[in-house]
Amino acid sequence: MFASWGSAVHRRRWVVLVATLLVTVAGGLWGLGVFDKLTQGGYDDPGSESAQVARIIEEQLGQRSADVVVLYTAPAGGTVDDPAFAQRVTAALNGLPADRIAQRVDYWSTGQPALATPDKRMALATITLAGDDRDAQQSAFTAIEKLLPVDGVQTQIGGRASTEQAITQRSTDDLAVAEAISLPVTLILLVVIFGSLVAASLPVLIGGLSIIGSLGVLRLLSLGLEINNFAVNVAILLGLGMAIDYGLFIVGRYREELAGGAEPADAVRRTVATAGRTVAFSATLLVIALSGLLVFPMDFLKSMAYGGMAAVAIAATLSLTLLPALLGILGHRVDKLALPKWRRRSGGESKLLGRIADAVMRRPTWFVAPIVGVLILLALPLGDVRFGGADVTQLPPGDPSRVTAEAITANFPAAGTNIAQIVLRGTDGAAPEQTAVRDFTAAASRVPGVLGVSPTGAGGDIVTLTAPLAGDANSQQARDAIDGLRAVPAAGEVFVGGYPALVADSVESIVERVPWMVAILVGATLLLMFLAFGSVLLPIKAVVVSALSLSATFGVLVFVFQQGHGAGFLDVTPQPIQAGMMVLIGAVVFGLSTDYETFLLSRMVEARHSGLSTRDAIRAGLVRTGRMITAAALLLGVVTGAFGLSALASMRFIGLGMIVALLLDATVVRMLLVPAVLRLLGDATWWAPGPLRRLQERAGLSEVEKPADKRELEPVG
Repeated sequence: MFASWGSAVHRRRWVVLVATLLVTVAGGLWGLGVFDKLTQGGYDDPGSESAQVARIIEEQLGQRSADVVVLYTAPAGGTVDDPAFAQRVTAALNGLPADRIAQRVDYWSTGQPALATPDKRMALATITLAGDDRDAQQSAFTAIEKLLPVDGVQTQIGGRASTEQAITQRSTDDLAVAEAISLPVTLILLVVIFGSLVAASLPVLIGGLSIIGSLGVLRLLSLGLEINNFAVNVAILLGLGMAIDYGLFIVGRYREELAGGAEPADAVRRTVATAGRTVAFSATLLVIALSGLLVFPMDFLKSMAYGGMAAVAIAATLSLTLLPALLGILGHRVDKLALPKWRRRSGGESKLLGRIADAVMRRPTWFVAPIVGVLILLALPLGDVRFGGADVTQLPPGDPSRVTAEAITANFPAAGTNIAQIVLRGTDGAAPEQTAVRDFTAAASRVPGVLGVSPTGAGGDIVTLTAPLAGDANSQQARDAIDGLRAVPAAGEVFVGGYPALVADSVESIVERVPWMVAILVGATLLLMFLAFGSVLLPIKAVVVSALSLSATFGVLVFVFQQGHGAGFLDVTPQPIQAGMMVLIGAVVFGLSTDYETFLLSRMVEARHSGLSTRDAIRAGLVRTGRMITAAALLLGVVTGAFGLSALASMRFIGLGMIVALLLDATVVRMLLVPAVLRLLGDATWWAPGPLRRLQERAGLSEVEKPADKRELEPVG
């Protein structure tokens, strides 16, 4: 099937070239409009109790949490009650456009003591923005932001809208920096790897087009779905990274076929039948791994899945259409513009890899035991993992929005984020009786971690209360307090929300659905790898080894980002791990590990089909793909490393996680552990029951090209 496709692409190479370029570029130009459609929301479970509280309060009382919090500080020796100071601030607030504000509460118009510090040096103004959705509210914030500062008055602007704007702006800036760094560095490395500027430019071209195409898909999805702005980051990271990986393997195999004496047409056919087939299976596995994120109800994770799936699918499609067409057009000219005195025998054995392979084949146990031990040791911090939510600490220390949030929390605890919102609903459509409200308030005040309970409103059949909590909103203390409030008996219904409840509900929702995601990842890997290789043990081994590598990666992330070892060097604040980021890393890393596994095993199976013994087939697969797998990991590491330079803690989390995973997976695991395990399994590596073997053969997906000459039938080395 793949050989026929390769021949068809070569015959129609100019048509394929023009068609793919037109579709991709046109879609990408249209997709540039996606940046105006992105949102910062989607981190919460819309079906959770905390989300229900927000809906009840808005629908029945017409109230929403404040979107903007402005902190005004009086000059030294003065107070916020000074007439001149109060007049200037009040004039600025009264001058805000009325159509952009749904509600405003400030110290000077209400006189509420809670809105000023005891020494009257600082006072607050809170603003609820007009608009039915986040986009409209963010537009309203943009309209009033520059009107909030007062001449001669220290003004700090914080709140949800300010934080989201800061994160969005930094995310956009980080994209530009990452691309500016990763693309030229990647091209230089590819020139060194291939020794030819023409060959090196092909994977970079595919990577750039994959990014462009992904933007078009994301804009199409944004017409009916909420797309978080981080979806673009993921799409660019995976689109560029995987396109370069796929291009590396396909161009490398094509040059190997040419070096073996094949004509360009036959080289394209054999390349698509071998490396192209592997790319198709690898991309399918990675897309399915990312689809596991769709089991979670948060639009944030679904957006990540959409961006990643689109990028990988487009990268694979271009690698199987445009890239073979370009290779067919270039022919032997793929090696043009070579480095001076570059002499490299394509397909030749690396002496280092040869020595490593020989050592692994002689003493496999000596490699398996210590490597597994080290991976388990790295995974140990995972046992101490604590999950939290995304907040202003995603921004670097010193960011104005973060500084403002910290100042508000320190001076106005009641205006901070660690507050529970409570809704009491009466029975039979009537409001709760006052005695029932007093009884609940008294009982709730005794819950450990609750600093007090105060009524805030009433309407219809509900009464609302607020309860400031001790500690941090992401802490276990706050989570226990939320559970305690929900357990307080009441005459009617009790709903507990607020930011700490949103965090607790989101974490619980993710943890509950992780088994479904795992089932998708494991099931797809077992099925597709069996169909690809016709072995029962190879897919099982792949799942076990990938899980071990992934656990080690998670352990390192917990060690750094939660426990704080090296956090100062990375300029991040130690805090509970975002559960959403953890499952994102899990899906991507698991997909990448099976990706490299597929490339490695495909050459081993190909060598085995050519007549080599199990030992020689394992060795041949290692020495013939080791260089490319290592190079692919290095290139993807450059791309993810560039994103790791982001000022946002979440992007640094992804960047470091990917680098650690690639370092472990493409070197220690694929180059040493996997060959050693297969050597221990021996001929059982290829075993499958007769009925399953026949089923796999009927599927027709195990296409293996016959060797072009007897050179392929001889043991390597």
